[in-house]
Amino acid sequence: MTDARLRRGRGSLAFGFFAQGVTFALLVTRIPAIQDRYGISDGLLPVFLAAVPILAGVGSVATEKLVARVRPGVVLRWSQPVVLLSLLAVGAGAEMWQLALALGAFGLAVGALDASMNMLGVSLQQAYGRSIMLGFHATYSLGGIVGASLAWAGAHWDLALVVSYLPAVAVLLPAALIGSRWYVDAKSRAGREEGPRAPAVAFSALLPLCLVMTFAYIGDSTVSNWSAKYLQDALGSSEELATLPYNAYMVTTLLGRAVGDLGVRRFGAVAVVRCGTVLAGGGFAVVAVAPGAWVGLAGFTLLGLGLCVIVPQTFAAAGRAFPGAASDVAVARVNVFNYVGFVIGSPLVGALGDVWNYRGAMLVPMVLVLVTLVYARSFATESDRYGGVHERPRTVDVGRGGNEV
Repeated sequence: MTDARLRRGRGSLAFGFFAQGVTFALLVTRIPAIQDRYGISDGLLPVFLAAVPILAGVGSVATEKLVARVRPGVVLRWSQPVVLLSLLAVGAGAEMWQLALALGAFGLAVGALDASMNMLGVSLQQAYGRSIMLGFHATYSLGGIVGASLAWAGAHWDLALVVSYLPAVAVLLPAALIGSRWYVDAKSRAGREEGPRAPAVAFSALLPLCLVMTFAYIGDSTVSNWSAKYLQDALGSSEELATLPYNAYMVTTLLGRAVGDLGVRRFGAVAVVRCGTVLAGGGFAVVAVAPGAWVGLAGFTLLGLGLCVIVPQTFAAAGRAFPGAASDVAVARVNVFNYVGFVIGSPLVGALGDVWNYRGAMLVPMVLVLVTLVYARSFATESDRYGGVHERPRTVDVGRGGNEV
């Protein structure tokens, strides 16, 4: 396996992350328009919103079983088009049952996509011998910003959903299929076939990372679902200013992930995760005590810098903890708790805000995120010390047929 093959595999996978960022942002930022198009009541809307991450968890579990027979790249190659076409179906349908089918397909496919995408990222990181996972997630954040901008344009010009979605799907779908030719899995086919069909991965060993993933996504869903309402209702901001926290959060998430790999290479994953946890906890504290909207905005901005490093490093730690094909199983299982956090986070903060107040509600995700400090050592292994004084020699022998995914 040559360095050129690894670079092509890295570039094609980064585009897959980018495409998924665009797709997911186009869906979640147009939820009000989707609700209006299909006439979904406020009472029924949470059912639809909860169904997607629940089905995504099912898709992730199914992927854990599937990769015992086929490479993760095969799963990613075919799940990404399903996600894109499901998004288009959401915009093109007219009846409630059509929306249910489209969102069901989206949820199942996105679980398979997230799991396989991160499996390949972990595999490539192991082949490179240095931290590159944050870079992949940075391209996802960039895609999210692009997708949110496209959604804003569609809303601004009052475009039909299908018209708003079609250009993105028309560009991303063929590009993703072409790019999938260069996916690289560092685990050889021989090793996959000769190894156990269902590698033993003890859940007790993964539990700390599963909890960290859950708490990180509770924090993330708090920002995405409640930042605008919090600024407007609790801090008295204008409607225009209330739209800024999530944008600021996404931008700082991108910036933090863009430089995060350098931090891991220089200081190790444990130090980076600890630093990110403290920043995220500090961001929630600033939000909770903010005297006004601009200080609250600063708190949400700080949150982006902190939370952005935790999720990619959790996937990387899961892959390092279980070598060979078992790393795919570990990544798929940890990925399920991405959706657990998403399902829990928004209702939790909303319920606490109703029975208590929204300032107090912000303290709960703060405490949960800070629990990551207790589990920080779970991110350390001998091979964790990538880069600078921590870097180990690069591994480029990723097995015969590395592109046959």
